[in-house]
Amino acid sequence: MISLTPVQSLLACCLVLVIGRVLTTRIGVLARYSIPDPIVGGLLFAVLAYLLSTWGGVSVSLETSIKPTLLLLFFGSIGLTANLKLLAKGGPRLIAFLLALIPFLVLQNAVGLGMAWLLDMHPLMGLLGGTITLVGGHGTGAAYATRFADFNNIQDVMALAMTSATLGLVLGGVVGGPVAEWLMRRHKLAGSLDHAPGDGHEAPDLMENAPTSTAGSYIVSLTAALVCLVVGGYLAALVEDAPVSLPNFLWCLATGVLIRNGGERLGLKLDDRATEIIGTISLSLFLGMTMMTLDLSSVARLAGPLAMMLVVQTLVCALYAAWVVFRMLKRDYEAAIMSAAFCGFALGATATAIANMQALTRRHGPAPEAFIVVPVTGAFLVDILNVIVLTSLISLPFVGGM
Repeated sequence: MISLTPVQSLLACCLVLVIGRVLTTRIGVLARYSIPDPIVGGLLFAVLAYLLSTWGGVSVSLETSIKPTLLLLFFGSIGLTANLKLLAKGGPRLIAFLLALIPFLVLQNAVGLGMAWLLDMHPLMGLLGGTITLVGGHGTGAAYATRFADFNNIQDVMALAMTSATLGLVLGGVVGGPVAEWLMRRHKLAGSLDHAPGDGHEAPDLMENAPTSTAGSYIVSLTAALVCLVVGGYLAALVEDAPVSLPNFLWCLATGVLIRNGGERLGLKLDDRATEIIGTISLSLFLGMTMMTLDLSSVARLAGPLAMMLVVQTLVCALYAAWVVFRMLKRDYEAAIMSAAFCGFALGATATAIANMQALTRRHGPAPEAFIVVPVTGAFLVDILNVIVLTSLISLPFVGGM
């Protein structure tokens, strides 16, 4: 076994991100569909590690204990760049996004239950291949897998939950870009970068006259982001035993929002560009490490029927994003970007949704409303709605009420 130290693991992840960027810029199909760099590079690493283990008998072990910190740092940075004045503009879209999301949670679980019935699996496995691991992610999947193992004696449920959540990250990152690109071509939509300079379509640069970021501004932004982690962790611990469990990253994001919008009144002004770069680096490293540690041998061994279920869920999600979400969000460029994000957190996680939007906006131009609506929905509201839907379904006798 090759065990990499924390520094070596970080170096390997950075190399993977560089390779992913090279591949996504030089391979036409990857660039055309805006597949995120960490998904491409990380998946390539996972495949090579699988081949090395299978044919060479050598396994590679990475030190990834920093992953939770990177994710929290990313959400803290999102909060620190969240201007609530823009949320007022995004209010109608936020409501429309929620109205599109609520029936989808029921639909995704119904598809999972239907596939479980067709494949002669326990109904709870249908929910495991539904919003428990796809919308809920690894944390929610681990929590429910423990309950299913203790109360329903379902074997290998934890491994299946982690496999489903991880594959969801891959699928959410792969399908989001193509959905948005198809919508933009079909409806002839364009962002500010798709127009020639001087044609009147340029988006105003809100920081055009802002001073150039300096080392000092990065230190201030990093300090604020770390404050979000500390305060957010403290708040999460205070409500740990609350009836409804909220994810830790929500508290980090909320702390960032308070600092960003309340700090200005106290004379604190952060450099948004520096904060965005810190958040982008944290997200890229988190997704890169997640993809690099994907155990393809376990996937091949455990995910036969589950893989069929996830393929169907991916098709349903893509169609729903294109034909329902996009239509409910004004059918414009921002709606296309949010449709890609919808695929990201409906199949993977909010981090995947943001990565989808970053890949698209880097190519086509900014979508400021999307970067307010999606994090608020994906990091907070969707978890509350998901708990309500799952609690209702699990209590049904034919599902296996607990």
